[in-house]
Amino acid sequence: MADEATRAAFMEIQASMIELTGKLKQVQNQMRNKEGDRKRAFLTLEELRPLPEETNTYKSIGKFVLEPKTVLEGEQEQKLKDSEAAVASLQTSKEYLEKQVAEVENNLRELLQQEPGIAQQIMSMSM
Repeated sequence: MADEATRAAFMEIQASMIELTGKLKQVQNQMRNKEGDRKRAFLTLEELRPLPEETNTYKSIGKFVLEPKTVLEGEQEQKLKDSEAAVASLQTSKEYLEKQVAEVENNLRELLQQEPGIAQQIMSMSM
């Protein structure tokens, strides 16, 4: 009976680890995408700022549309702010998920220390 309970606990911990690892990878990918958006907006602003106000600027929306420089600067500044806020939020989520992963790893370690026989069973199942 205890063996069944230990095996069930292991399966639950394993499922939690798989789920948390997947979520962590997803958050890391989202962070990478938002960092790219932030960098692109920053570089675009760096190129727009030195231009004179009367310069013809174009916005790409499938085709190119003439837009005043101030409008494009405002859009890029907003994209920059939005990306920075998203990255900060995702960083918080990432830290939370990393703590959860560490907690699940500790639970697994404790389970294996309490029931050394389960480690052998796990190894025989994976072969």
